[in-house]
Amino acid sequence: MRNKKNESIKIIPLGGVGEIGKNMYIVEVDDDIFVLDAGLMFPEDEMLGIDVVIPDTSYLEENKSRVKAIFLTHGHEDSIGALPYVLRKLNVPVYGTKLTIAFAKEAMKDQKVNGTFHVIHSDSQLTFDSVTVSFFKTTQSIPDSVGICIHTAEGNIVYTGDFKFDQAATDIYKTEIGKIANIGDEGVLCLLSDSTEAERPGYTTSESVVTEEITNAFHSAPGRVIVACFASNLIRIQQVFDVAYENNRKVAVMGKNLERVYEIALELGYLKVKDEKMIIPIQDIGKYRDDQIIVIATGHMGEPLKTLQRMAKQTHKQVNIQKGDTVLITPTPGPSLETFLYRTMDLLYRAGATVISKKIHVSEHGHQEDLKLMLNLTKPKYFVPIQGEYRMLFAHAKIAQEMDIKKKNIFIPGKGEIIEYRNGKMTTGNRVNAGNVLIDGLGVGDVGNIVLRDRKLLSEDGIFIVVVTLNKKRKTIASGPEIISRGFVYVRESEKLLEESTKLTAQIVEKNLAREAFEWSSIKQDIRDQLNHFLFEKTRRRPMILPIIMEI
Repeated sequence: MRNKKNESIKIIPLGGVGEIGKNMYIVEVDDDIFVLDAGLMFPEDEMLGIDVVIPDTSYLEENKSRVKAIFLTHGHEDSIGALPYVLRKLNVPVYGTKLTIAFAKEAMKDQKVNGTFHVIHSDSQLTFDSVTVSFFKTTQSIPDSVGICIHTAEGNIVYTGDFKFDQAATDIYKTEIGKIANIGDEGVLCLLSDSTEAERPGYTTSESVVTEEITNAFHSAPGRVIVACFASNLIRIQQVFDVAYENNRKVAVMGKNLERVYEIALELGYLKVKDEKMIIPIQDIGKYRDDQIIVIATGHMGEPLKTLQRMAKQTHKQVNIQKGDTVLITPTPGPSLETFLYRTMDLLYRAGATVISKKIHVSEHGHQEDLKLMLNLTKPKYFVPIQGEYRMLFAHAKIAQEMDIKKKNIFIPGKGEIIEYRNGKMTTGNRVNAGNVLIDGLGVGDVGNIVLRDRKLLSEDGIFIVVVTLNKKRKTIASGPEIISRGFVYVRESEKLLEESTKLTAQIVEKNLAREAFEWSSIKQDIRDQLNHFLFEKTRRRPMILPIIMEI
């Protein structure tokens, strides 16, 4: 705990609450601002055409002179994915463990952005004017994961990052339970804790159980084994390497993301390969018997499943499913991916594969008993559930109440909501700008709600384009109206509807031309309004109507 008195402490979530991913939290102590994680989120179903979503950082940009550091908890994209976009706007030092910083630098290369990086470890202590910052190891599916403790004069502020407790974890994945307990004994003013699995009872299943299931699957597989997983799930990749070695199988890695992750993790010593000859290029799998081969297919979010679908449909460029293959699907599907997962499994079965899925799903986040243990170790005065949709935050808040934290000391925040501790009391009140910045291709933030609304409209009822060429001097129609319809009606079976629409458009245009003064905008609006009414009356559909008026 710091001796220098702190006048004000603010906690502001810019992302990660009311949603899965996009973790970014601000801890503001007096005039200093500290950023905890800078993650992205993969788009929800209604975000048509969007590649990724990052937090709105306008508050940080407005206060850039006060931002002292960005701290990263681990190397998953929900923690580091937004960093290249943030560092375009802010010249701020970034702190993280060796593997996390290596992955962050790789992401920066892709975006051609520079940054100032500092490698820390779990015993590091950083001193700033208003606070001291320390770290503790946590268990995750990726090694070198840490929680963050900000030591203030009023008590410690603890941010868990993603975490779970696994008593069978190996050294590089083991949680520093003793250090967390010591932080709790010092006095925790506020705990910000992962809520992703707050609705699930019990403890998170140990990774040792998954190792056993993978071992059984490899032993019983008569032919090739294909393992689908996320590229950054290093613990799963290590398990595959270990079991493959025990079974004298060759491993082919497929996917640029995995190749890059594999190289970095191997170089830094976070992946171990007992025999280098065990790893073979994907193009060489035909040189070995089927029962000697393991293929790891990876990607982000739904990519491993998309890859499996292409393989099942026999359209993949490198590997296709054949009778006798065993497919292990290891990613835990989010709510938006469950239907996609079952469709993928159906295709794999049709292609002749044996599919193993449920037994090898282990969450990267703590279940209710893990969350209770974290609360018991830290003993916080105030509690802020983070990292999850609202129902998850609510469930975590309920757990905290069961652990004797007063209801008035629990705050379920919204994005941008300021939770402030001043004069011995924590309250909520004002808000800062917070929300989604949508990234589509090279465009950052240029796609907003209006564009998404248009995309949704196009996807539901299609588009109806009306082209008219006018002779402005003579006030006559030079050509057209010509109608182009896409995704609205099948043109060959709707000729009468299109003829009536053409006549109606001609009448609207001629009526406007008959006036002494007319404007293009008024003609377009008339076409939109009257055609919209006409088409809805005839079809009960509302296509996007796009009038195009040209002049000769």
